[in-house]
Amino acid sequence: MKTQKPIVILGGTLLLLVVMNWIASEVYTRFDLTQDQRYTLSEASKNTLASVDSPIIVDVFLKGSFPPEFRRLQVETRQLLEEFSAYNPNLKVAFVDPLEGEDDRAAIQQQLNSFGLTPAQVEVQENGKLTTELVYPWALAYYNGKTVKIPLLKNQLGTSTEERVTNSLQNLEYAFADGFSKLTQPKRRKVAVLKGNGQLDDRYIADFFSTLRDYYFIAPFTLDSVAANPQGTLASMQEYDLIVSAQPTETFSEAEKYILDQYTMHGGASLWLVDMTQQQTDTVSGNNFAFGRDLNLNDFFFKYGIRVNPNLVKDIYSAPIVLASGNEREAQYNRYPWLYFPLVGGAEGHPIVTNTEAVKLEYASVIDTLPNTIKKTVLLETSPLSKAVGLPTPIDYDEEIPKNLKLVNEGPQQGDFNSGPLPLAVLLEGSFTSVYNNRVPPLSLPNRKNSSDPTKMVIVSDGNVIVNQLQEGRPIELGFDKYTGTFFGNKEFLLNTVNYLLDDSGLINIRTKEIAVPFLDPQKTAEQRTLWQLLNVLLPLVLLGIIGFVFHFFRTRSFRR
Repeated sequence: MKTQKPIVILGGTLLLLVVMNWIASEVYTRFDLTQDQRYTLSEASKNTLASVDSPIIVDVFLKGSFPPEFRRLQVETRQLLEEFSAYNPNLKVAFVDPLEGEDDRAAIQQQLNSFGLTPAQVEVQENGKLTTELVYPWALAYYNGKTVKIPLLKNQLGTSTEERVTNSLQNLEYAFADGFSKLTQPKRRKVAVLKGNGQLDDRYIADFFSTLRDYYFIAPFTLDSVAANPQGTLASMQEYDLIVSAQPTETFSEAEKYILDQYTMHGGASLWLVDMTQQQTDTVSGNNFAFGRDLNLNDFFFKYGIRVNPNLVKDIYSAPIVLASGNEREAQYNRYPWLYFPLVGGAEGHPIVTNTEAVKLEYASVIDTLPNTIKKTVLLETSPLSKAVGLPTPIDYDEEIPKNLKLVNEGPQQGDFNSGPLPLAVLLEGSFTSVYNNRVPPLSLPNRKNSSDPTKMVIVSDGNVIVNQLQEGRPIELGFDKYTGTFFGNKEFLLNTVNYLLDDSGLINIRTKEIAVPFLDPQKTAEQRTLWQLLNVLLPLVLLGIIGFVFHFFRTRSFRR
């Protein structure tokens, strides 16, 4: 009987282990014990992979030698992708070094650049020394013959490396969810680009709408047939979920406004990028003057609850202007502060502008919000050091630049540039009242409505926000300034705006997720490095010695008894 008892215990233990393993395989779960729940995927993220039944291959270019700050980005990326893979095992992930084992590194770098995978040159302070490293913070995802590049690093203006990594970690789930959405979810909604009222030429808006085609169907739309067939024009417009008017310069007729108004009344969303100012050169003096522009839209916007003023904003926090000096062959390009190019941020907490970089505007105007039942959210506003300039006003570079240099170096005088934050982009949400309510409409429509279905509208007081620059006649990425080599947040802001207007807010809401990322103080780390190294090496040995001594003492004492 004594020999059978260990066998029974051993058999029971093995049986218990088998049962526990079976239960663990059938009832599998993961626990996120972090305070900010950083490893808990949102429902919007899960939906991007919910119907995937074939492999998605993800190559992450975060392997090799790179700054310590980016090791955290590597770890967080790995953890996040493990969560995606746990939700759907069809996701296969590999971390690769794109330059590992390559003899001609310059050729590989050039090839990566041609794919749009630009490296990040970062400065890292470690042990009191400043070093420069080259990192490729990108991932490539492949699915059913399609490939999507996923940016892992957000380059925000005026931020340190730690802040860039923190912002990137907060944006990480959105970046992958957005990439997976492009791969797995078909396009459903339609966007109309208004033409016929002097809107921007296609080459100046090419980059934004080529990017938007990854999400939606895009097509041009004109109002030329309003007079001949208003009902057919409205019916055709209602096939689109969103209309975009990019910097119109010609007046809208009453009939065109009525069609646009009824489109809104039937629940259509719209994005207006308008300039209420224009610049002209005086033929006598040769000086530039800024004047107001009448697009016949004042009553249109006023009825909906806003007014775009015919003025110009000047902001101390602004982008530079690049001017050439010298003859054509030996011209030198110099940067000068230009207060008419404000760098603006957004209202905190709204998903359209959360974690986006500064947006560059050019010759923008102040937007007033008027009291009515429409909910209004200021998306972009100037810094507190700004003011509005009435029109008409001269714009003389020889006069403005010395003043701007003095302002930047010495600061503004007391009482100047104290207008506070000025709204430059506003989101309207709710049930709109028709512009032609209690008015005789310019034409007859059978299904006229005086109150709209719930809808949304965004107005930005600068059409240049969507303009991409040209390089050798070809469009370059929106938000990139080729003269200063700086990226601005214009593209991200507009993409978020369109997504929000089309109710694709699930992925955008991921941006509001706050992640607390602790970093070591580099100065204290350098000063106290020796102390902590000694503690890490000696303390375990001291503790081990104390434990050994106590164990030996009690063992000797027990034997004496």
